[in-house]
Amino acid sequence: MTTPRALSPEALADLRRRYRLERERRVRPDGARQYVGADAEFGYYAADPYAGERARREPLRDRVDVAVVGGGFGGILAGARLREAGVGRVRIVERGGDFGGTWYWNRYPGIHCDVEAHVYLPMLDETGYVPEWKYAPGEEIRRHAVRIAEKFALYDDALFSTAVTSLTWDEPSGTWTVATDRGDAFRATYVITATGTLTELKLPGIPGIEDFQGHTFHTSRWDYAYTGGTPDGGLTGLAGKRVGVVGTGATGVQVIPKLAEDAGHLYVFQRTPSTVDVRDNCRTTARDVGADHDGWARERRDNFLRIVSGEPCEEDLVADRWTSSAVLLEKLLPSFRRRGDRAAFEAAYEAADAVKMNEIRARVERIVTDPDTAEKLKPWYRYACKRPTFSDVYYEAFNRDNVTLVDTADTHGIERMTAHGVVVGGTEYPLDCLIFATGFSVGVSGLHSGRLPVRGRDGVQLLDAWRRHGPRSLHGFTSHGFPNLVRLGAEQSAASVNFTHVLDEHAVHAAALVAAAEAADALVEPSREAEDAWLAVLAEGAPDHAWFHAECTPGYYNREGSGRPNGPHAYPDGAYAFHELLRRWREESVGEVLRPRNRQGTTGADASPDR
Repeated sequence: MTTPRALSPEALADLRRRYRLERERRVRPDGARQYVGADAEFGYYAADPYAGERARREPLRDRVDVAVVGGGFGGILAGARLREAGVGRVRIVERGGDFGGTWYWNRYPGIHCDVEAHVYLPMLDETGYVPEWKYAPGEEIRRHAVRIAEKFALYDDALFSTAVTSLTWDEPSGTWTVATDRGDAFRATYVITATGTLTELKLPGIPGIEDFQGHTFHTSRWDYAYTGGTPDGGLTGLAGKRVGVVGTGATGVQVIPKLAEDAGHLYVFQRTPSTVDVRDNCRTTARDVGADHDGWARERRDNFLRIVSGEPCEEDLVADRWTSSAVLLEKLLPSFRRRGDRAAFEAAYEAADAVKMNEIRARVERIVTDPDTAEKLKPWYRYACKRPTFSDVYYEAFNRDNVTLVDTADTHGIERMTAHGVVVGGTEYPLDCLIFATGFSVGVSGLHSGRLPVRGRDGVQLLDAWRRHGPRSLHGFTSHGFPNLVRLGAEQSAASVNFTHVLDEHAVHAAALVAAAEAADALVEPSREAEDAWLAVLAEGAPDHAWFHAECTPGYYNREGSGRPNGPHAYPDGAYAFHELLRRWREESVGEVLRPRNRQGTTGADASPDR
């Protein structure tokens, strides 16, 4: 393949104008309000299709050492690392019917992970498992989540099909009361929250959506009873049916080729095309990935993280589109911050980005045979404006006679729904089934959603304190006024494209905090001074991403075109450096967050989070 050449200044100026034009075609005045949640009249979209009817049980009023909120990889890894640290009674509470988190819910046809399995799947060294594919299918990932849970006996005290509804600190006993939607009100000495960031599915607020008489569902609750088949395909229930799919993001890119194989006719409703790079998936052996010695998986995932974090690295063990495009992720990941001449950096980045995006647009032209369809599939924005996707079959699907691409940019999405189909540009497309591949709401899950109230010392609610003063923490894990509460996630810590690696490092840290507190018969709680010092570190090196997102096409990265980055305030030097910082802190300074208990089990501290 010919390598695209660098663009001239005139060509770059033309490209900027094209990007602005395409952005304006898609910006909506209602922004993120164009979506609605799967609650109230739309609650049936979020029902669990895999667990069946919830088994009846008596509410629990007992006590455990640690309660973990969430049974995805974050919660599973927290439980496993607590077991390794010798913590006794660990209870994981999960609203799904089993472990797995996003891999429990998402079982749509074609589902795979976009990060190499040998670095994405955690605890490969500990479980002795070697993934079968370079990019694992969803079922292999879900089975691995179960594998970890079984190895560390996490099923013994788990509560499934159960949602935590509140966390309340009890000063006299020095414990948290954990309340659930099944009447539980048990106590836990420590609470670890691992509620994820993309968990609440969203639907487009299309006028008339309630009038449609065909079948509908969201990709995160795939209805195999209607479609037939499995995640591998064979959707025999769609034979002869007119099927529509809304959304061409990471999920749409994976599911559309499978729908195209089996639907009578498939209509793809697209507002903004994704960047779809080569995947080159293949089966792998232990020899292929160097799984012939202890610690091979940790070495491989550390190598991957170093490269995508911009750290110097002599060898690229993974060698995929993530690592080869690392220079283009400098606006997607905070770890790629550069101090110095901003104007020079932005110019260099823009030039490199233009080459990459021209390469992807050339790929569209090379594969898609119809010129009009190819033009609609070309992404006109910078690479890091939307989540990169990868596929070896997506563009080919649009060469099929039974697939129609319906571009909705000029109408800012689907105009309305009728009893028998959807309307775009005044044209009605009759459908038997409409599938929403519209993803999840950002920032409305877990502690940030308000759906899980957390009341700390003196009854102060966590979100109330944050609304007044902004989020406050030490390293993103713990906050003053909320003893023995440890949060896993990217807020005021660090993130990476390989988020399971981040979660595992966070789980190790959380387990170490609990173990240190147990050894010292103490509570885990940072001082206000420690929080202030950490916030100063974050502020001192915070990159200015607002200008970049303001120029991007609308999407969940920039709050649907508002220009504000839709993400947490993170450690500016990236995940690899952050993990090293945590290791040093655990060795040298963990005692800074340990507070002696008083006779009632608490510190006797009189400073609430609001003082």
